[in-house]
Amino acid sequence: MGERSTKETVKALIDLTRAHFFPVWILLFSSGLALAFDNYGDFSWPVTFKAVLIGSFGFGGGLVLNDLVDRKKDSLDVEGSLTTYWRPFKSRPLPSGRLSPNFALIIFLLLSGLTGLVMITLPYPNSFYVFFAMLLSCIFEYFYQIKRKNQNFPVAQLAGRMDFTLFPIAGYLCYGQPDMSVLLYLLFFYPWTLAHLAVNDFIDTENDKAREIKSIPVLYGTEGTLLWISGFTLVHYFTALLFLRQLGDIAFYGFISGFLVLGFANYKLLRKRSQKAGLLALFLYHVSLVLYSGSIVIDSLF
Repeated sequence: MGERSTKETVKALIDLTRAHFFPVWILLFSSGLALAFDNYGDFSWPVTFKAVLIGSFGFGGGLVLNDLVDRKKDSLDVEGSLTTYWRPFKSRPLPSGRLSPNFALIIFLLLSGLTGLVMITLPYPNSFYVFFAMLLSCIFEYFYQIKRKNQNFPVAQLAGRMDFTLFPIAGYLCYGQPDMSVLLYLLFFYPWTLAHLAVNDFIDTENDKAREIKSIPVLYGTEGTLLWISGFTLVHYFTALLFLRQLGDIAFYGFISGFLVLGFANYKLLRKRSQKAGLLALFLYHVSLVLYSGSIVIDSLF
């Protein structure tokens, strides 16, 4: 019985932290770091190892915070497609009772504490820069979770998606300084996060209605959501071209591949306008993220 209980707890923790997505988050965080290596000096294994730990613990902690803040609303879900996509064992651990809120809080504090401990081993002022960026990310995440329940204009989405946007920025600041590359990376990634969020919410529309959450589809309907997604994708294309001026040929081809993947995702969504098309689009947005991040890493290091 104890072995089975331990196994179920591990599975619940994987669902809580979305651990199967960790390679994607690490690659995204590392893309910022690799760009900083290119701009400021030689590659460093110790800094890379620390950045991987910061990215893993930090993002995992942010996802646990997401579930903690939203646990009561999540219990009102009427449809599970998005849960199945994000969680390999196909349930939300807190509403289902597989984990207690107190246990999840301990995990959040543990991950946050480990993130902080690794941060302080970075040279100053990089340790301060990364701490500030990650602190802002948590604040934006909390604001997003609270504000989206009571709004008539998508302030929660517009401000809250800075939590995700700051993630590769923190990776850059593990080694680099606040500079034009940071600004251009932020401008490149922010519209992508807004489009990505709306795709996520498009799939989850029925649950958001049941939770009385003012997501983009709830505020603006299907047509408004599709306009939001395609509009911010186009803005993303433009800001990506500005960012590419900081990068080389390898990144150029990676970005063009990402553009094509996003274009196909938007085409399928606009044509089918279904939850199934939304799930495909969400997957393709993540494919584009891997293409962008991977090409930045390869371009910066070679």
